[in-house]
Amino acid sequence: MFFFCRQFVNCNFSLFAIANLDSASAVGDSTLRRFVLSSYVRRSTAHQSDTRRSVAHCSARRVLNVDSVVCRSIVAPPTSLPAARGPAAPARLSAATSPIHCSRSTADSVHFVRDQKVIIWLFQQVQIMERFFKPKRFREGSSNDPNINEVVEIQSHVELDLNDIVSDPGLRKSIEEFDISIRDQVRREYLTRGPCKPIGHMYPKRSFGGRYKEDAFVKNGFINRKNALERFNLHNGAVDSCHNHARVQVESFQDQRHSVSNILRAHGRDIEVSYRIRLTAMLDVTRFLLKQGLSFRGHDESSNSLNRGNFLDGNNQMISPAIQKDLTRACASEITLSIIEDIGNNVFSLMVDESRDISVKEQMRVVLRYVNKRGQVIERFLAIVHVSDTSSRSLKDAIDALFAKHGLSLSRLRGQGYDGASNMRGEFNGLKSLILQENPYASYIHCFSHQLQLVIIAVAKSNLNASDFFNYVTMIVNTTGASCKRRDQLRQIEHDRIVVMLEGGDISTGSGKNQETNLVRPGDTRWGSHYLRLGRLLSMWPSVIQVLENICDDSSSFDSRGVAKSLIQKMENYEFVFMLHLMKMILGMTNELSLVLQQKDQNIVQAISLIESVKDQFQIFREDGWHTIIDKVNTFCELNEIPVPEMKDNCMIGGRSRRRRQVITNLHYYRVEIFYQVVDSVIQEMNTHFSEVGTELLSCIACLHPRNSFSEFNVQKLVRLCDLYPEDFSTNDCIVIEQQLQNFIHNIRQDPNFFGIEDLGSFAQKIVETQKNQAYPLVYRLIEMTLVLPVATASVERVFSAMKTIKTDLRNRMGDEWMNCLVVYIEKDIFSTIENEQILQRFQKMKSRRMQLPPLSYPTIT
Repeated sequence: MFFFCRQFVNCNFSLFAIANLDSASAVGDSTLRRFVLSSYVRRSTAHQSDTRRSVAHCSARRVLNVDSVVCRSIVAPPTSLPAARGPAAPARLSAATSPIHCSRSTADSVHFVRDQKVIIWLFQQVQIMERFFKPKRFREGSSNDPNINEVVEIQSHVELDLNDIVSDPGLRKSIEEFDISIRDQVRREYLTRGPCKPIGHMYPKRSFGGRYKEDAFVKNGFINRKNALERFNLHNGAVDSCHNHARVQVESFQDQRHSVSNILRAHGRDIEVSYRIRLTAMLDVTRFLLKQGLSFRGHDESSNSLNRGNFLDGNNQMISPAIQKDLTRACASEITLSIIEDIGNNVFSLMVDESRDISVKEQMRVVLRYVNKRGQVIERFLAIVHVSDTSSRSLKDAIDALFAKHGLSLSRLRGQGYDGASNMRGEFNGLKSLILQENPYASYIHCFSHQLQLVIIAVAKSNLNASDFFNYVTMIVNTTGASCKRRDQLRQIEHDRIVVMLEGGDISTGSGKNQETNLVRPGDTRWGSHYLRLGRLLSMWPSVIQVLENICDDSSSFDSRGVAKSLIQKMENYEFVFMLHLMKMILGMTNELSLVLQQKDQNIVQAISLIESVKDQFQIFREDGWHTIIDKVNTFCELNEIPVPEMKDNCMIGGRSRRRRQVITNLHYYRVEIFYQVVDSVIQEMNTHFSEVGTELLSCIACLHPRNSFSEFNVQKLVRLCDLYPEDFSTNDCIVIEQQLQNFIHNIRQDPNFFGIEDLGSFAQKIVETQKNQAYPLVYRLIEMTLVLPVATASVERVFSAMKTIKTDLRNRMGDEWMNCLVVYIEKDIFSTIENEQILQRFQKMKSRRMQLPPLSYPTIT
């Protein structure tokens, strides 16, 4: 039977295979068309020369270049084998190469259905026989019989590059430019992304009643907009119009379950259940690996390997790397879609930063900040994009492409948050300026946390005493932790000292107290770590001194002995102890502010309040803090037997020759030359870097702070705030909101639900809970505009930390397509809410799968 089917195919398909290509195209199955043409090509090449073979292959390639149209009807196979088509078949060869027409005569329709049944029946028979017979394949010239030459088809595998999928219709590649084998995949990728609105395109405007309106997106424009519905109906047309034909074809193309290829496989219910179980098990393994940030592949994935990778050890079905990538993309796409749906049509802010990964590639991280339907401030990681360079124009183009891909509009952007790099905050050509040129309402906020770090850096570098102090502290930490032996020695000495103090009753025990610790190395960009280092140096002072003494006595290197001796002399100096306590107190006052600014739900009103509070603390510390710090320093020196100088004695200022030195008292030196200079420098830098706090925008926003029953509430400033956003508040809204603000503040002060609320974020959530956002919509919109403004880019920095966890030295060749797993690794709370069925359905729609699973119908609870 197998031989008969093959001979029938080879003998008869050479006559009418191309004639029936229109039938194969009409049913829209690429596998079926490939089967028809492969039979034709094998038969034609068996008796022709090499030149004729290439011509036949090229002809078949051109015929294959037909767009797929999926047949929505199920065609039953014939009950018996039909006879050969006879003389009528060659007559239809010439008509087969013409384009497929929508209308057919009655006779052509009969031949069309019959040809279709013949092809489907033969395809089924060959598939059945190939399950039991696997013929040997010989390369040309390898057989002993010179008359037998079977051509081995070599098909090139072409993969789809997602960079070729451009959302903007004006920039898309034509479907004919893609390889024939991936065109269906291209179509499915576009259908999955959905419609695209050309964002950033400047449409022509027309004057209507003295005001300019955007023209309609049609060729000639609309003059009478009242007839717009008639124009839309005219565009839709009748049942057989081009619009309806295109709509039916798209719906049929998306319905893979009723395609011919899926019907020919004739999968039963049991096979579908088994396939769903295997696919769900594989998805569970994928979920676990993505949440933990573990690698999928192994170095050796052979069957006799002891470690074939995390994915293969947890699963033994459907182990193709392409399937792994598709599942990862499906998970990441569902999370991104959930974020975009949560944003909806609300306003949002953009936070961007760029850095190099482990493979020295510039990666741009994008985080969005918005207010959800419950009034909560949310910061979500959107995507990581590889950029060729870090110029502002390249970053802007990458953001535009990302917004167009996800259907986000730049017109809804109300805030920008970057660091202080020139390519970000440049006044003329920075990324901030390029966005402001398109959207003047996207206010730029320099990252508050970054500015706070710049304050400490400026103080440490501008003051000679502070700079010299931090250099010596770094040398102490490096010397005591230069080797494992010294670290263990320091840890053991500190342990013995704590035991003695516990036995003597000097310290108490308790949960979390007296933990094993060591000196930490500070980060280059995280000055909050310096506060922890100075605190540990103070608490471990005797142990550090003893380790340095051991190095000075026992080290075999004279250089190490000399360094240790000079460090001991420096640590036992009163000036070093004074600077240690002073810098610890300054960093302690800014440490709490730094930690608060890095919270995701922090708002601009609360940040302004905290910054003003820190400024006041520094001013109070300058006026009244001298006696406090001098008492702490003297007490510490007495406990550690460090000589305390008399403040009335004279001293000579260092850094000059002995002849030119200025003689002053110790009190003047420590109080004026060190204390006042360092504190004044901090206050000056705080006023310089946080100068935008006094801008009109932020001063108006500060009136919304709910502390002390809205004691700073100012109606006139809030009305002025509405004037700064004409896109969100019309002229009529600015008139109405004045009275609405007065009604709102009177109602809030009388409502006991709002008593004791000191944070604007909690206040917004309480407004949504009590449904006052519906009673005062303009006031809530004003609060929402305030909460959207970014405070710090800590969320973007966390993305970089996650990227270093995922893309390590062992995985430095990870491609950009695998970086999508960062969305799953970071946004785990969203990932946990997404059902498996959603991911499986997206996985099914990404490509033409061998088996199509129907969506699960969950029973309704009554």
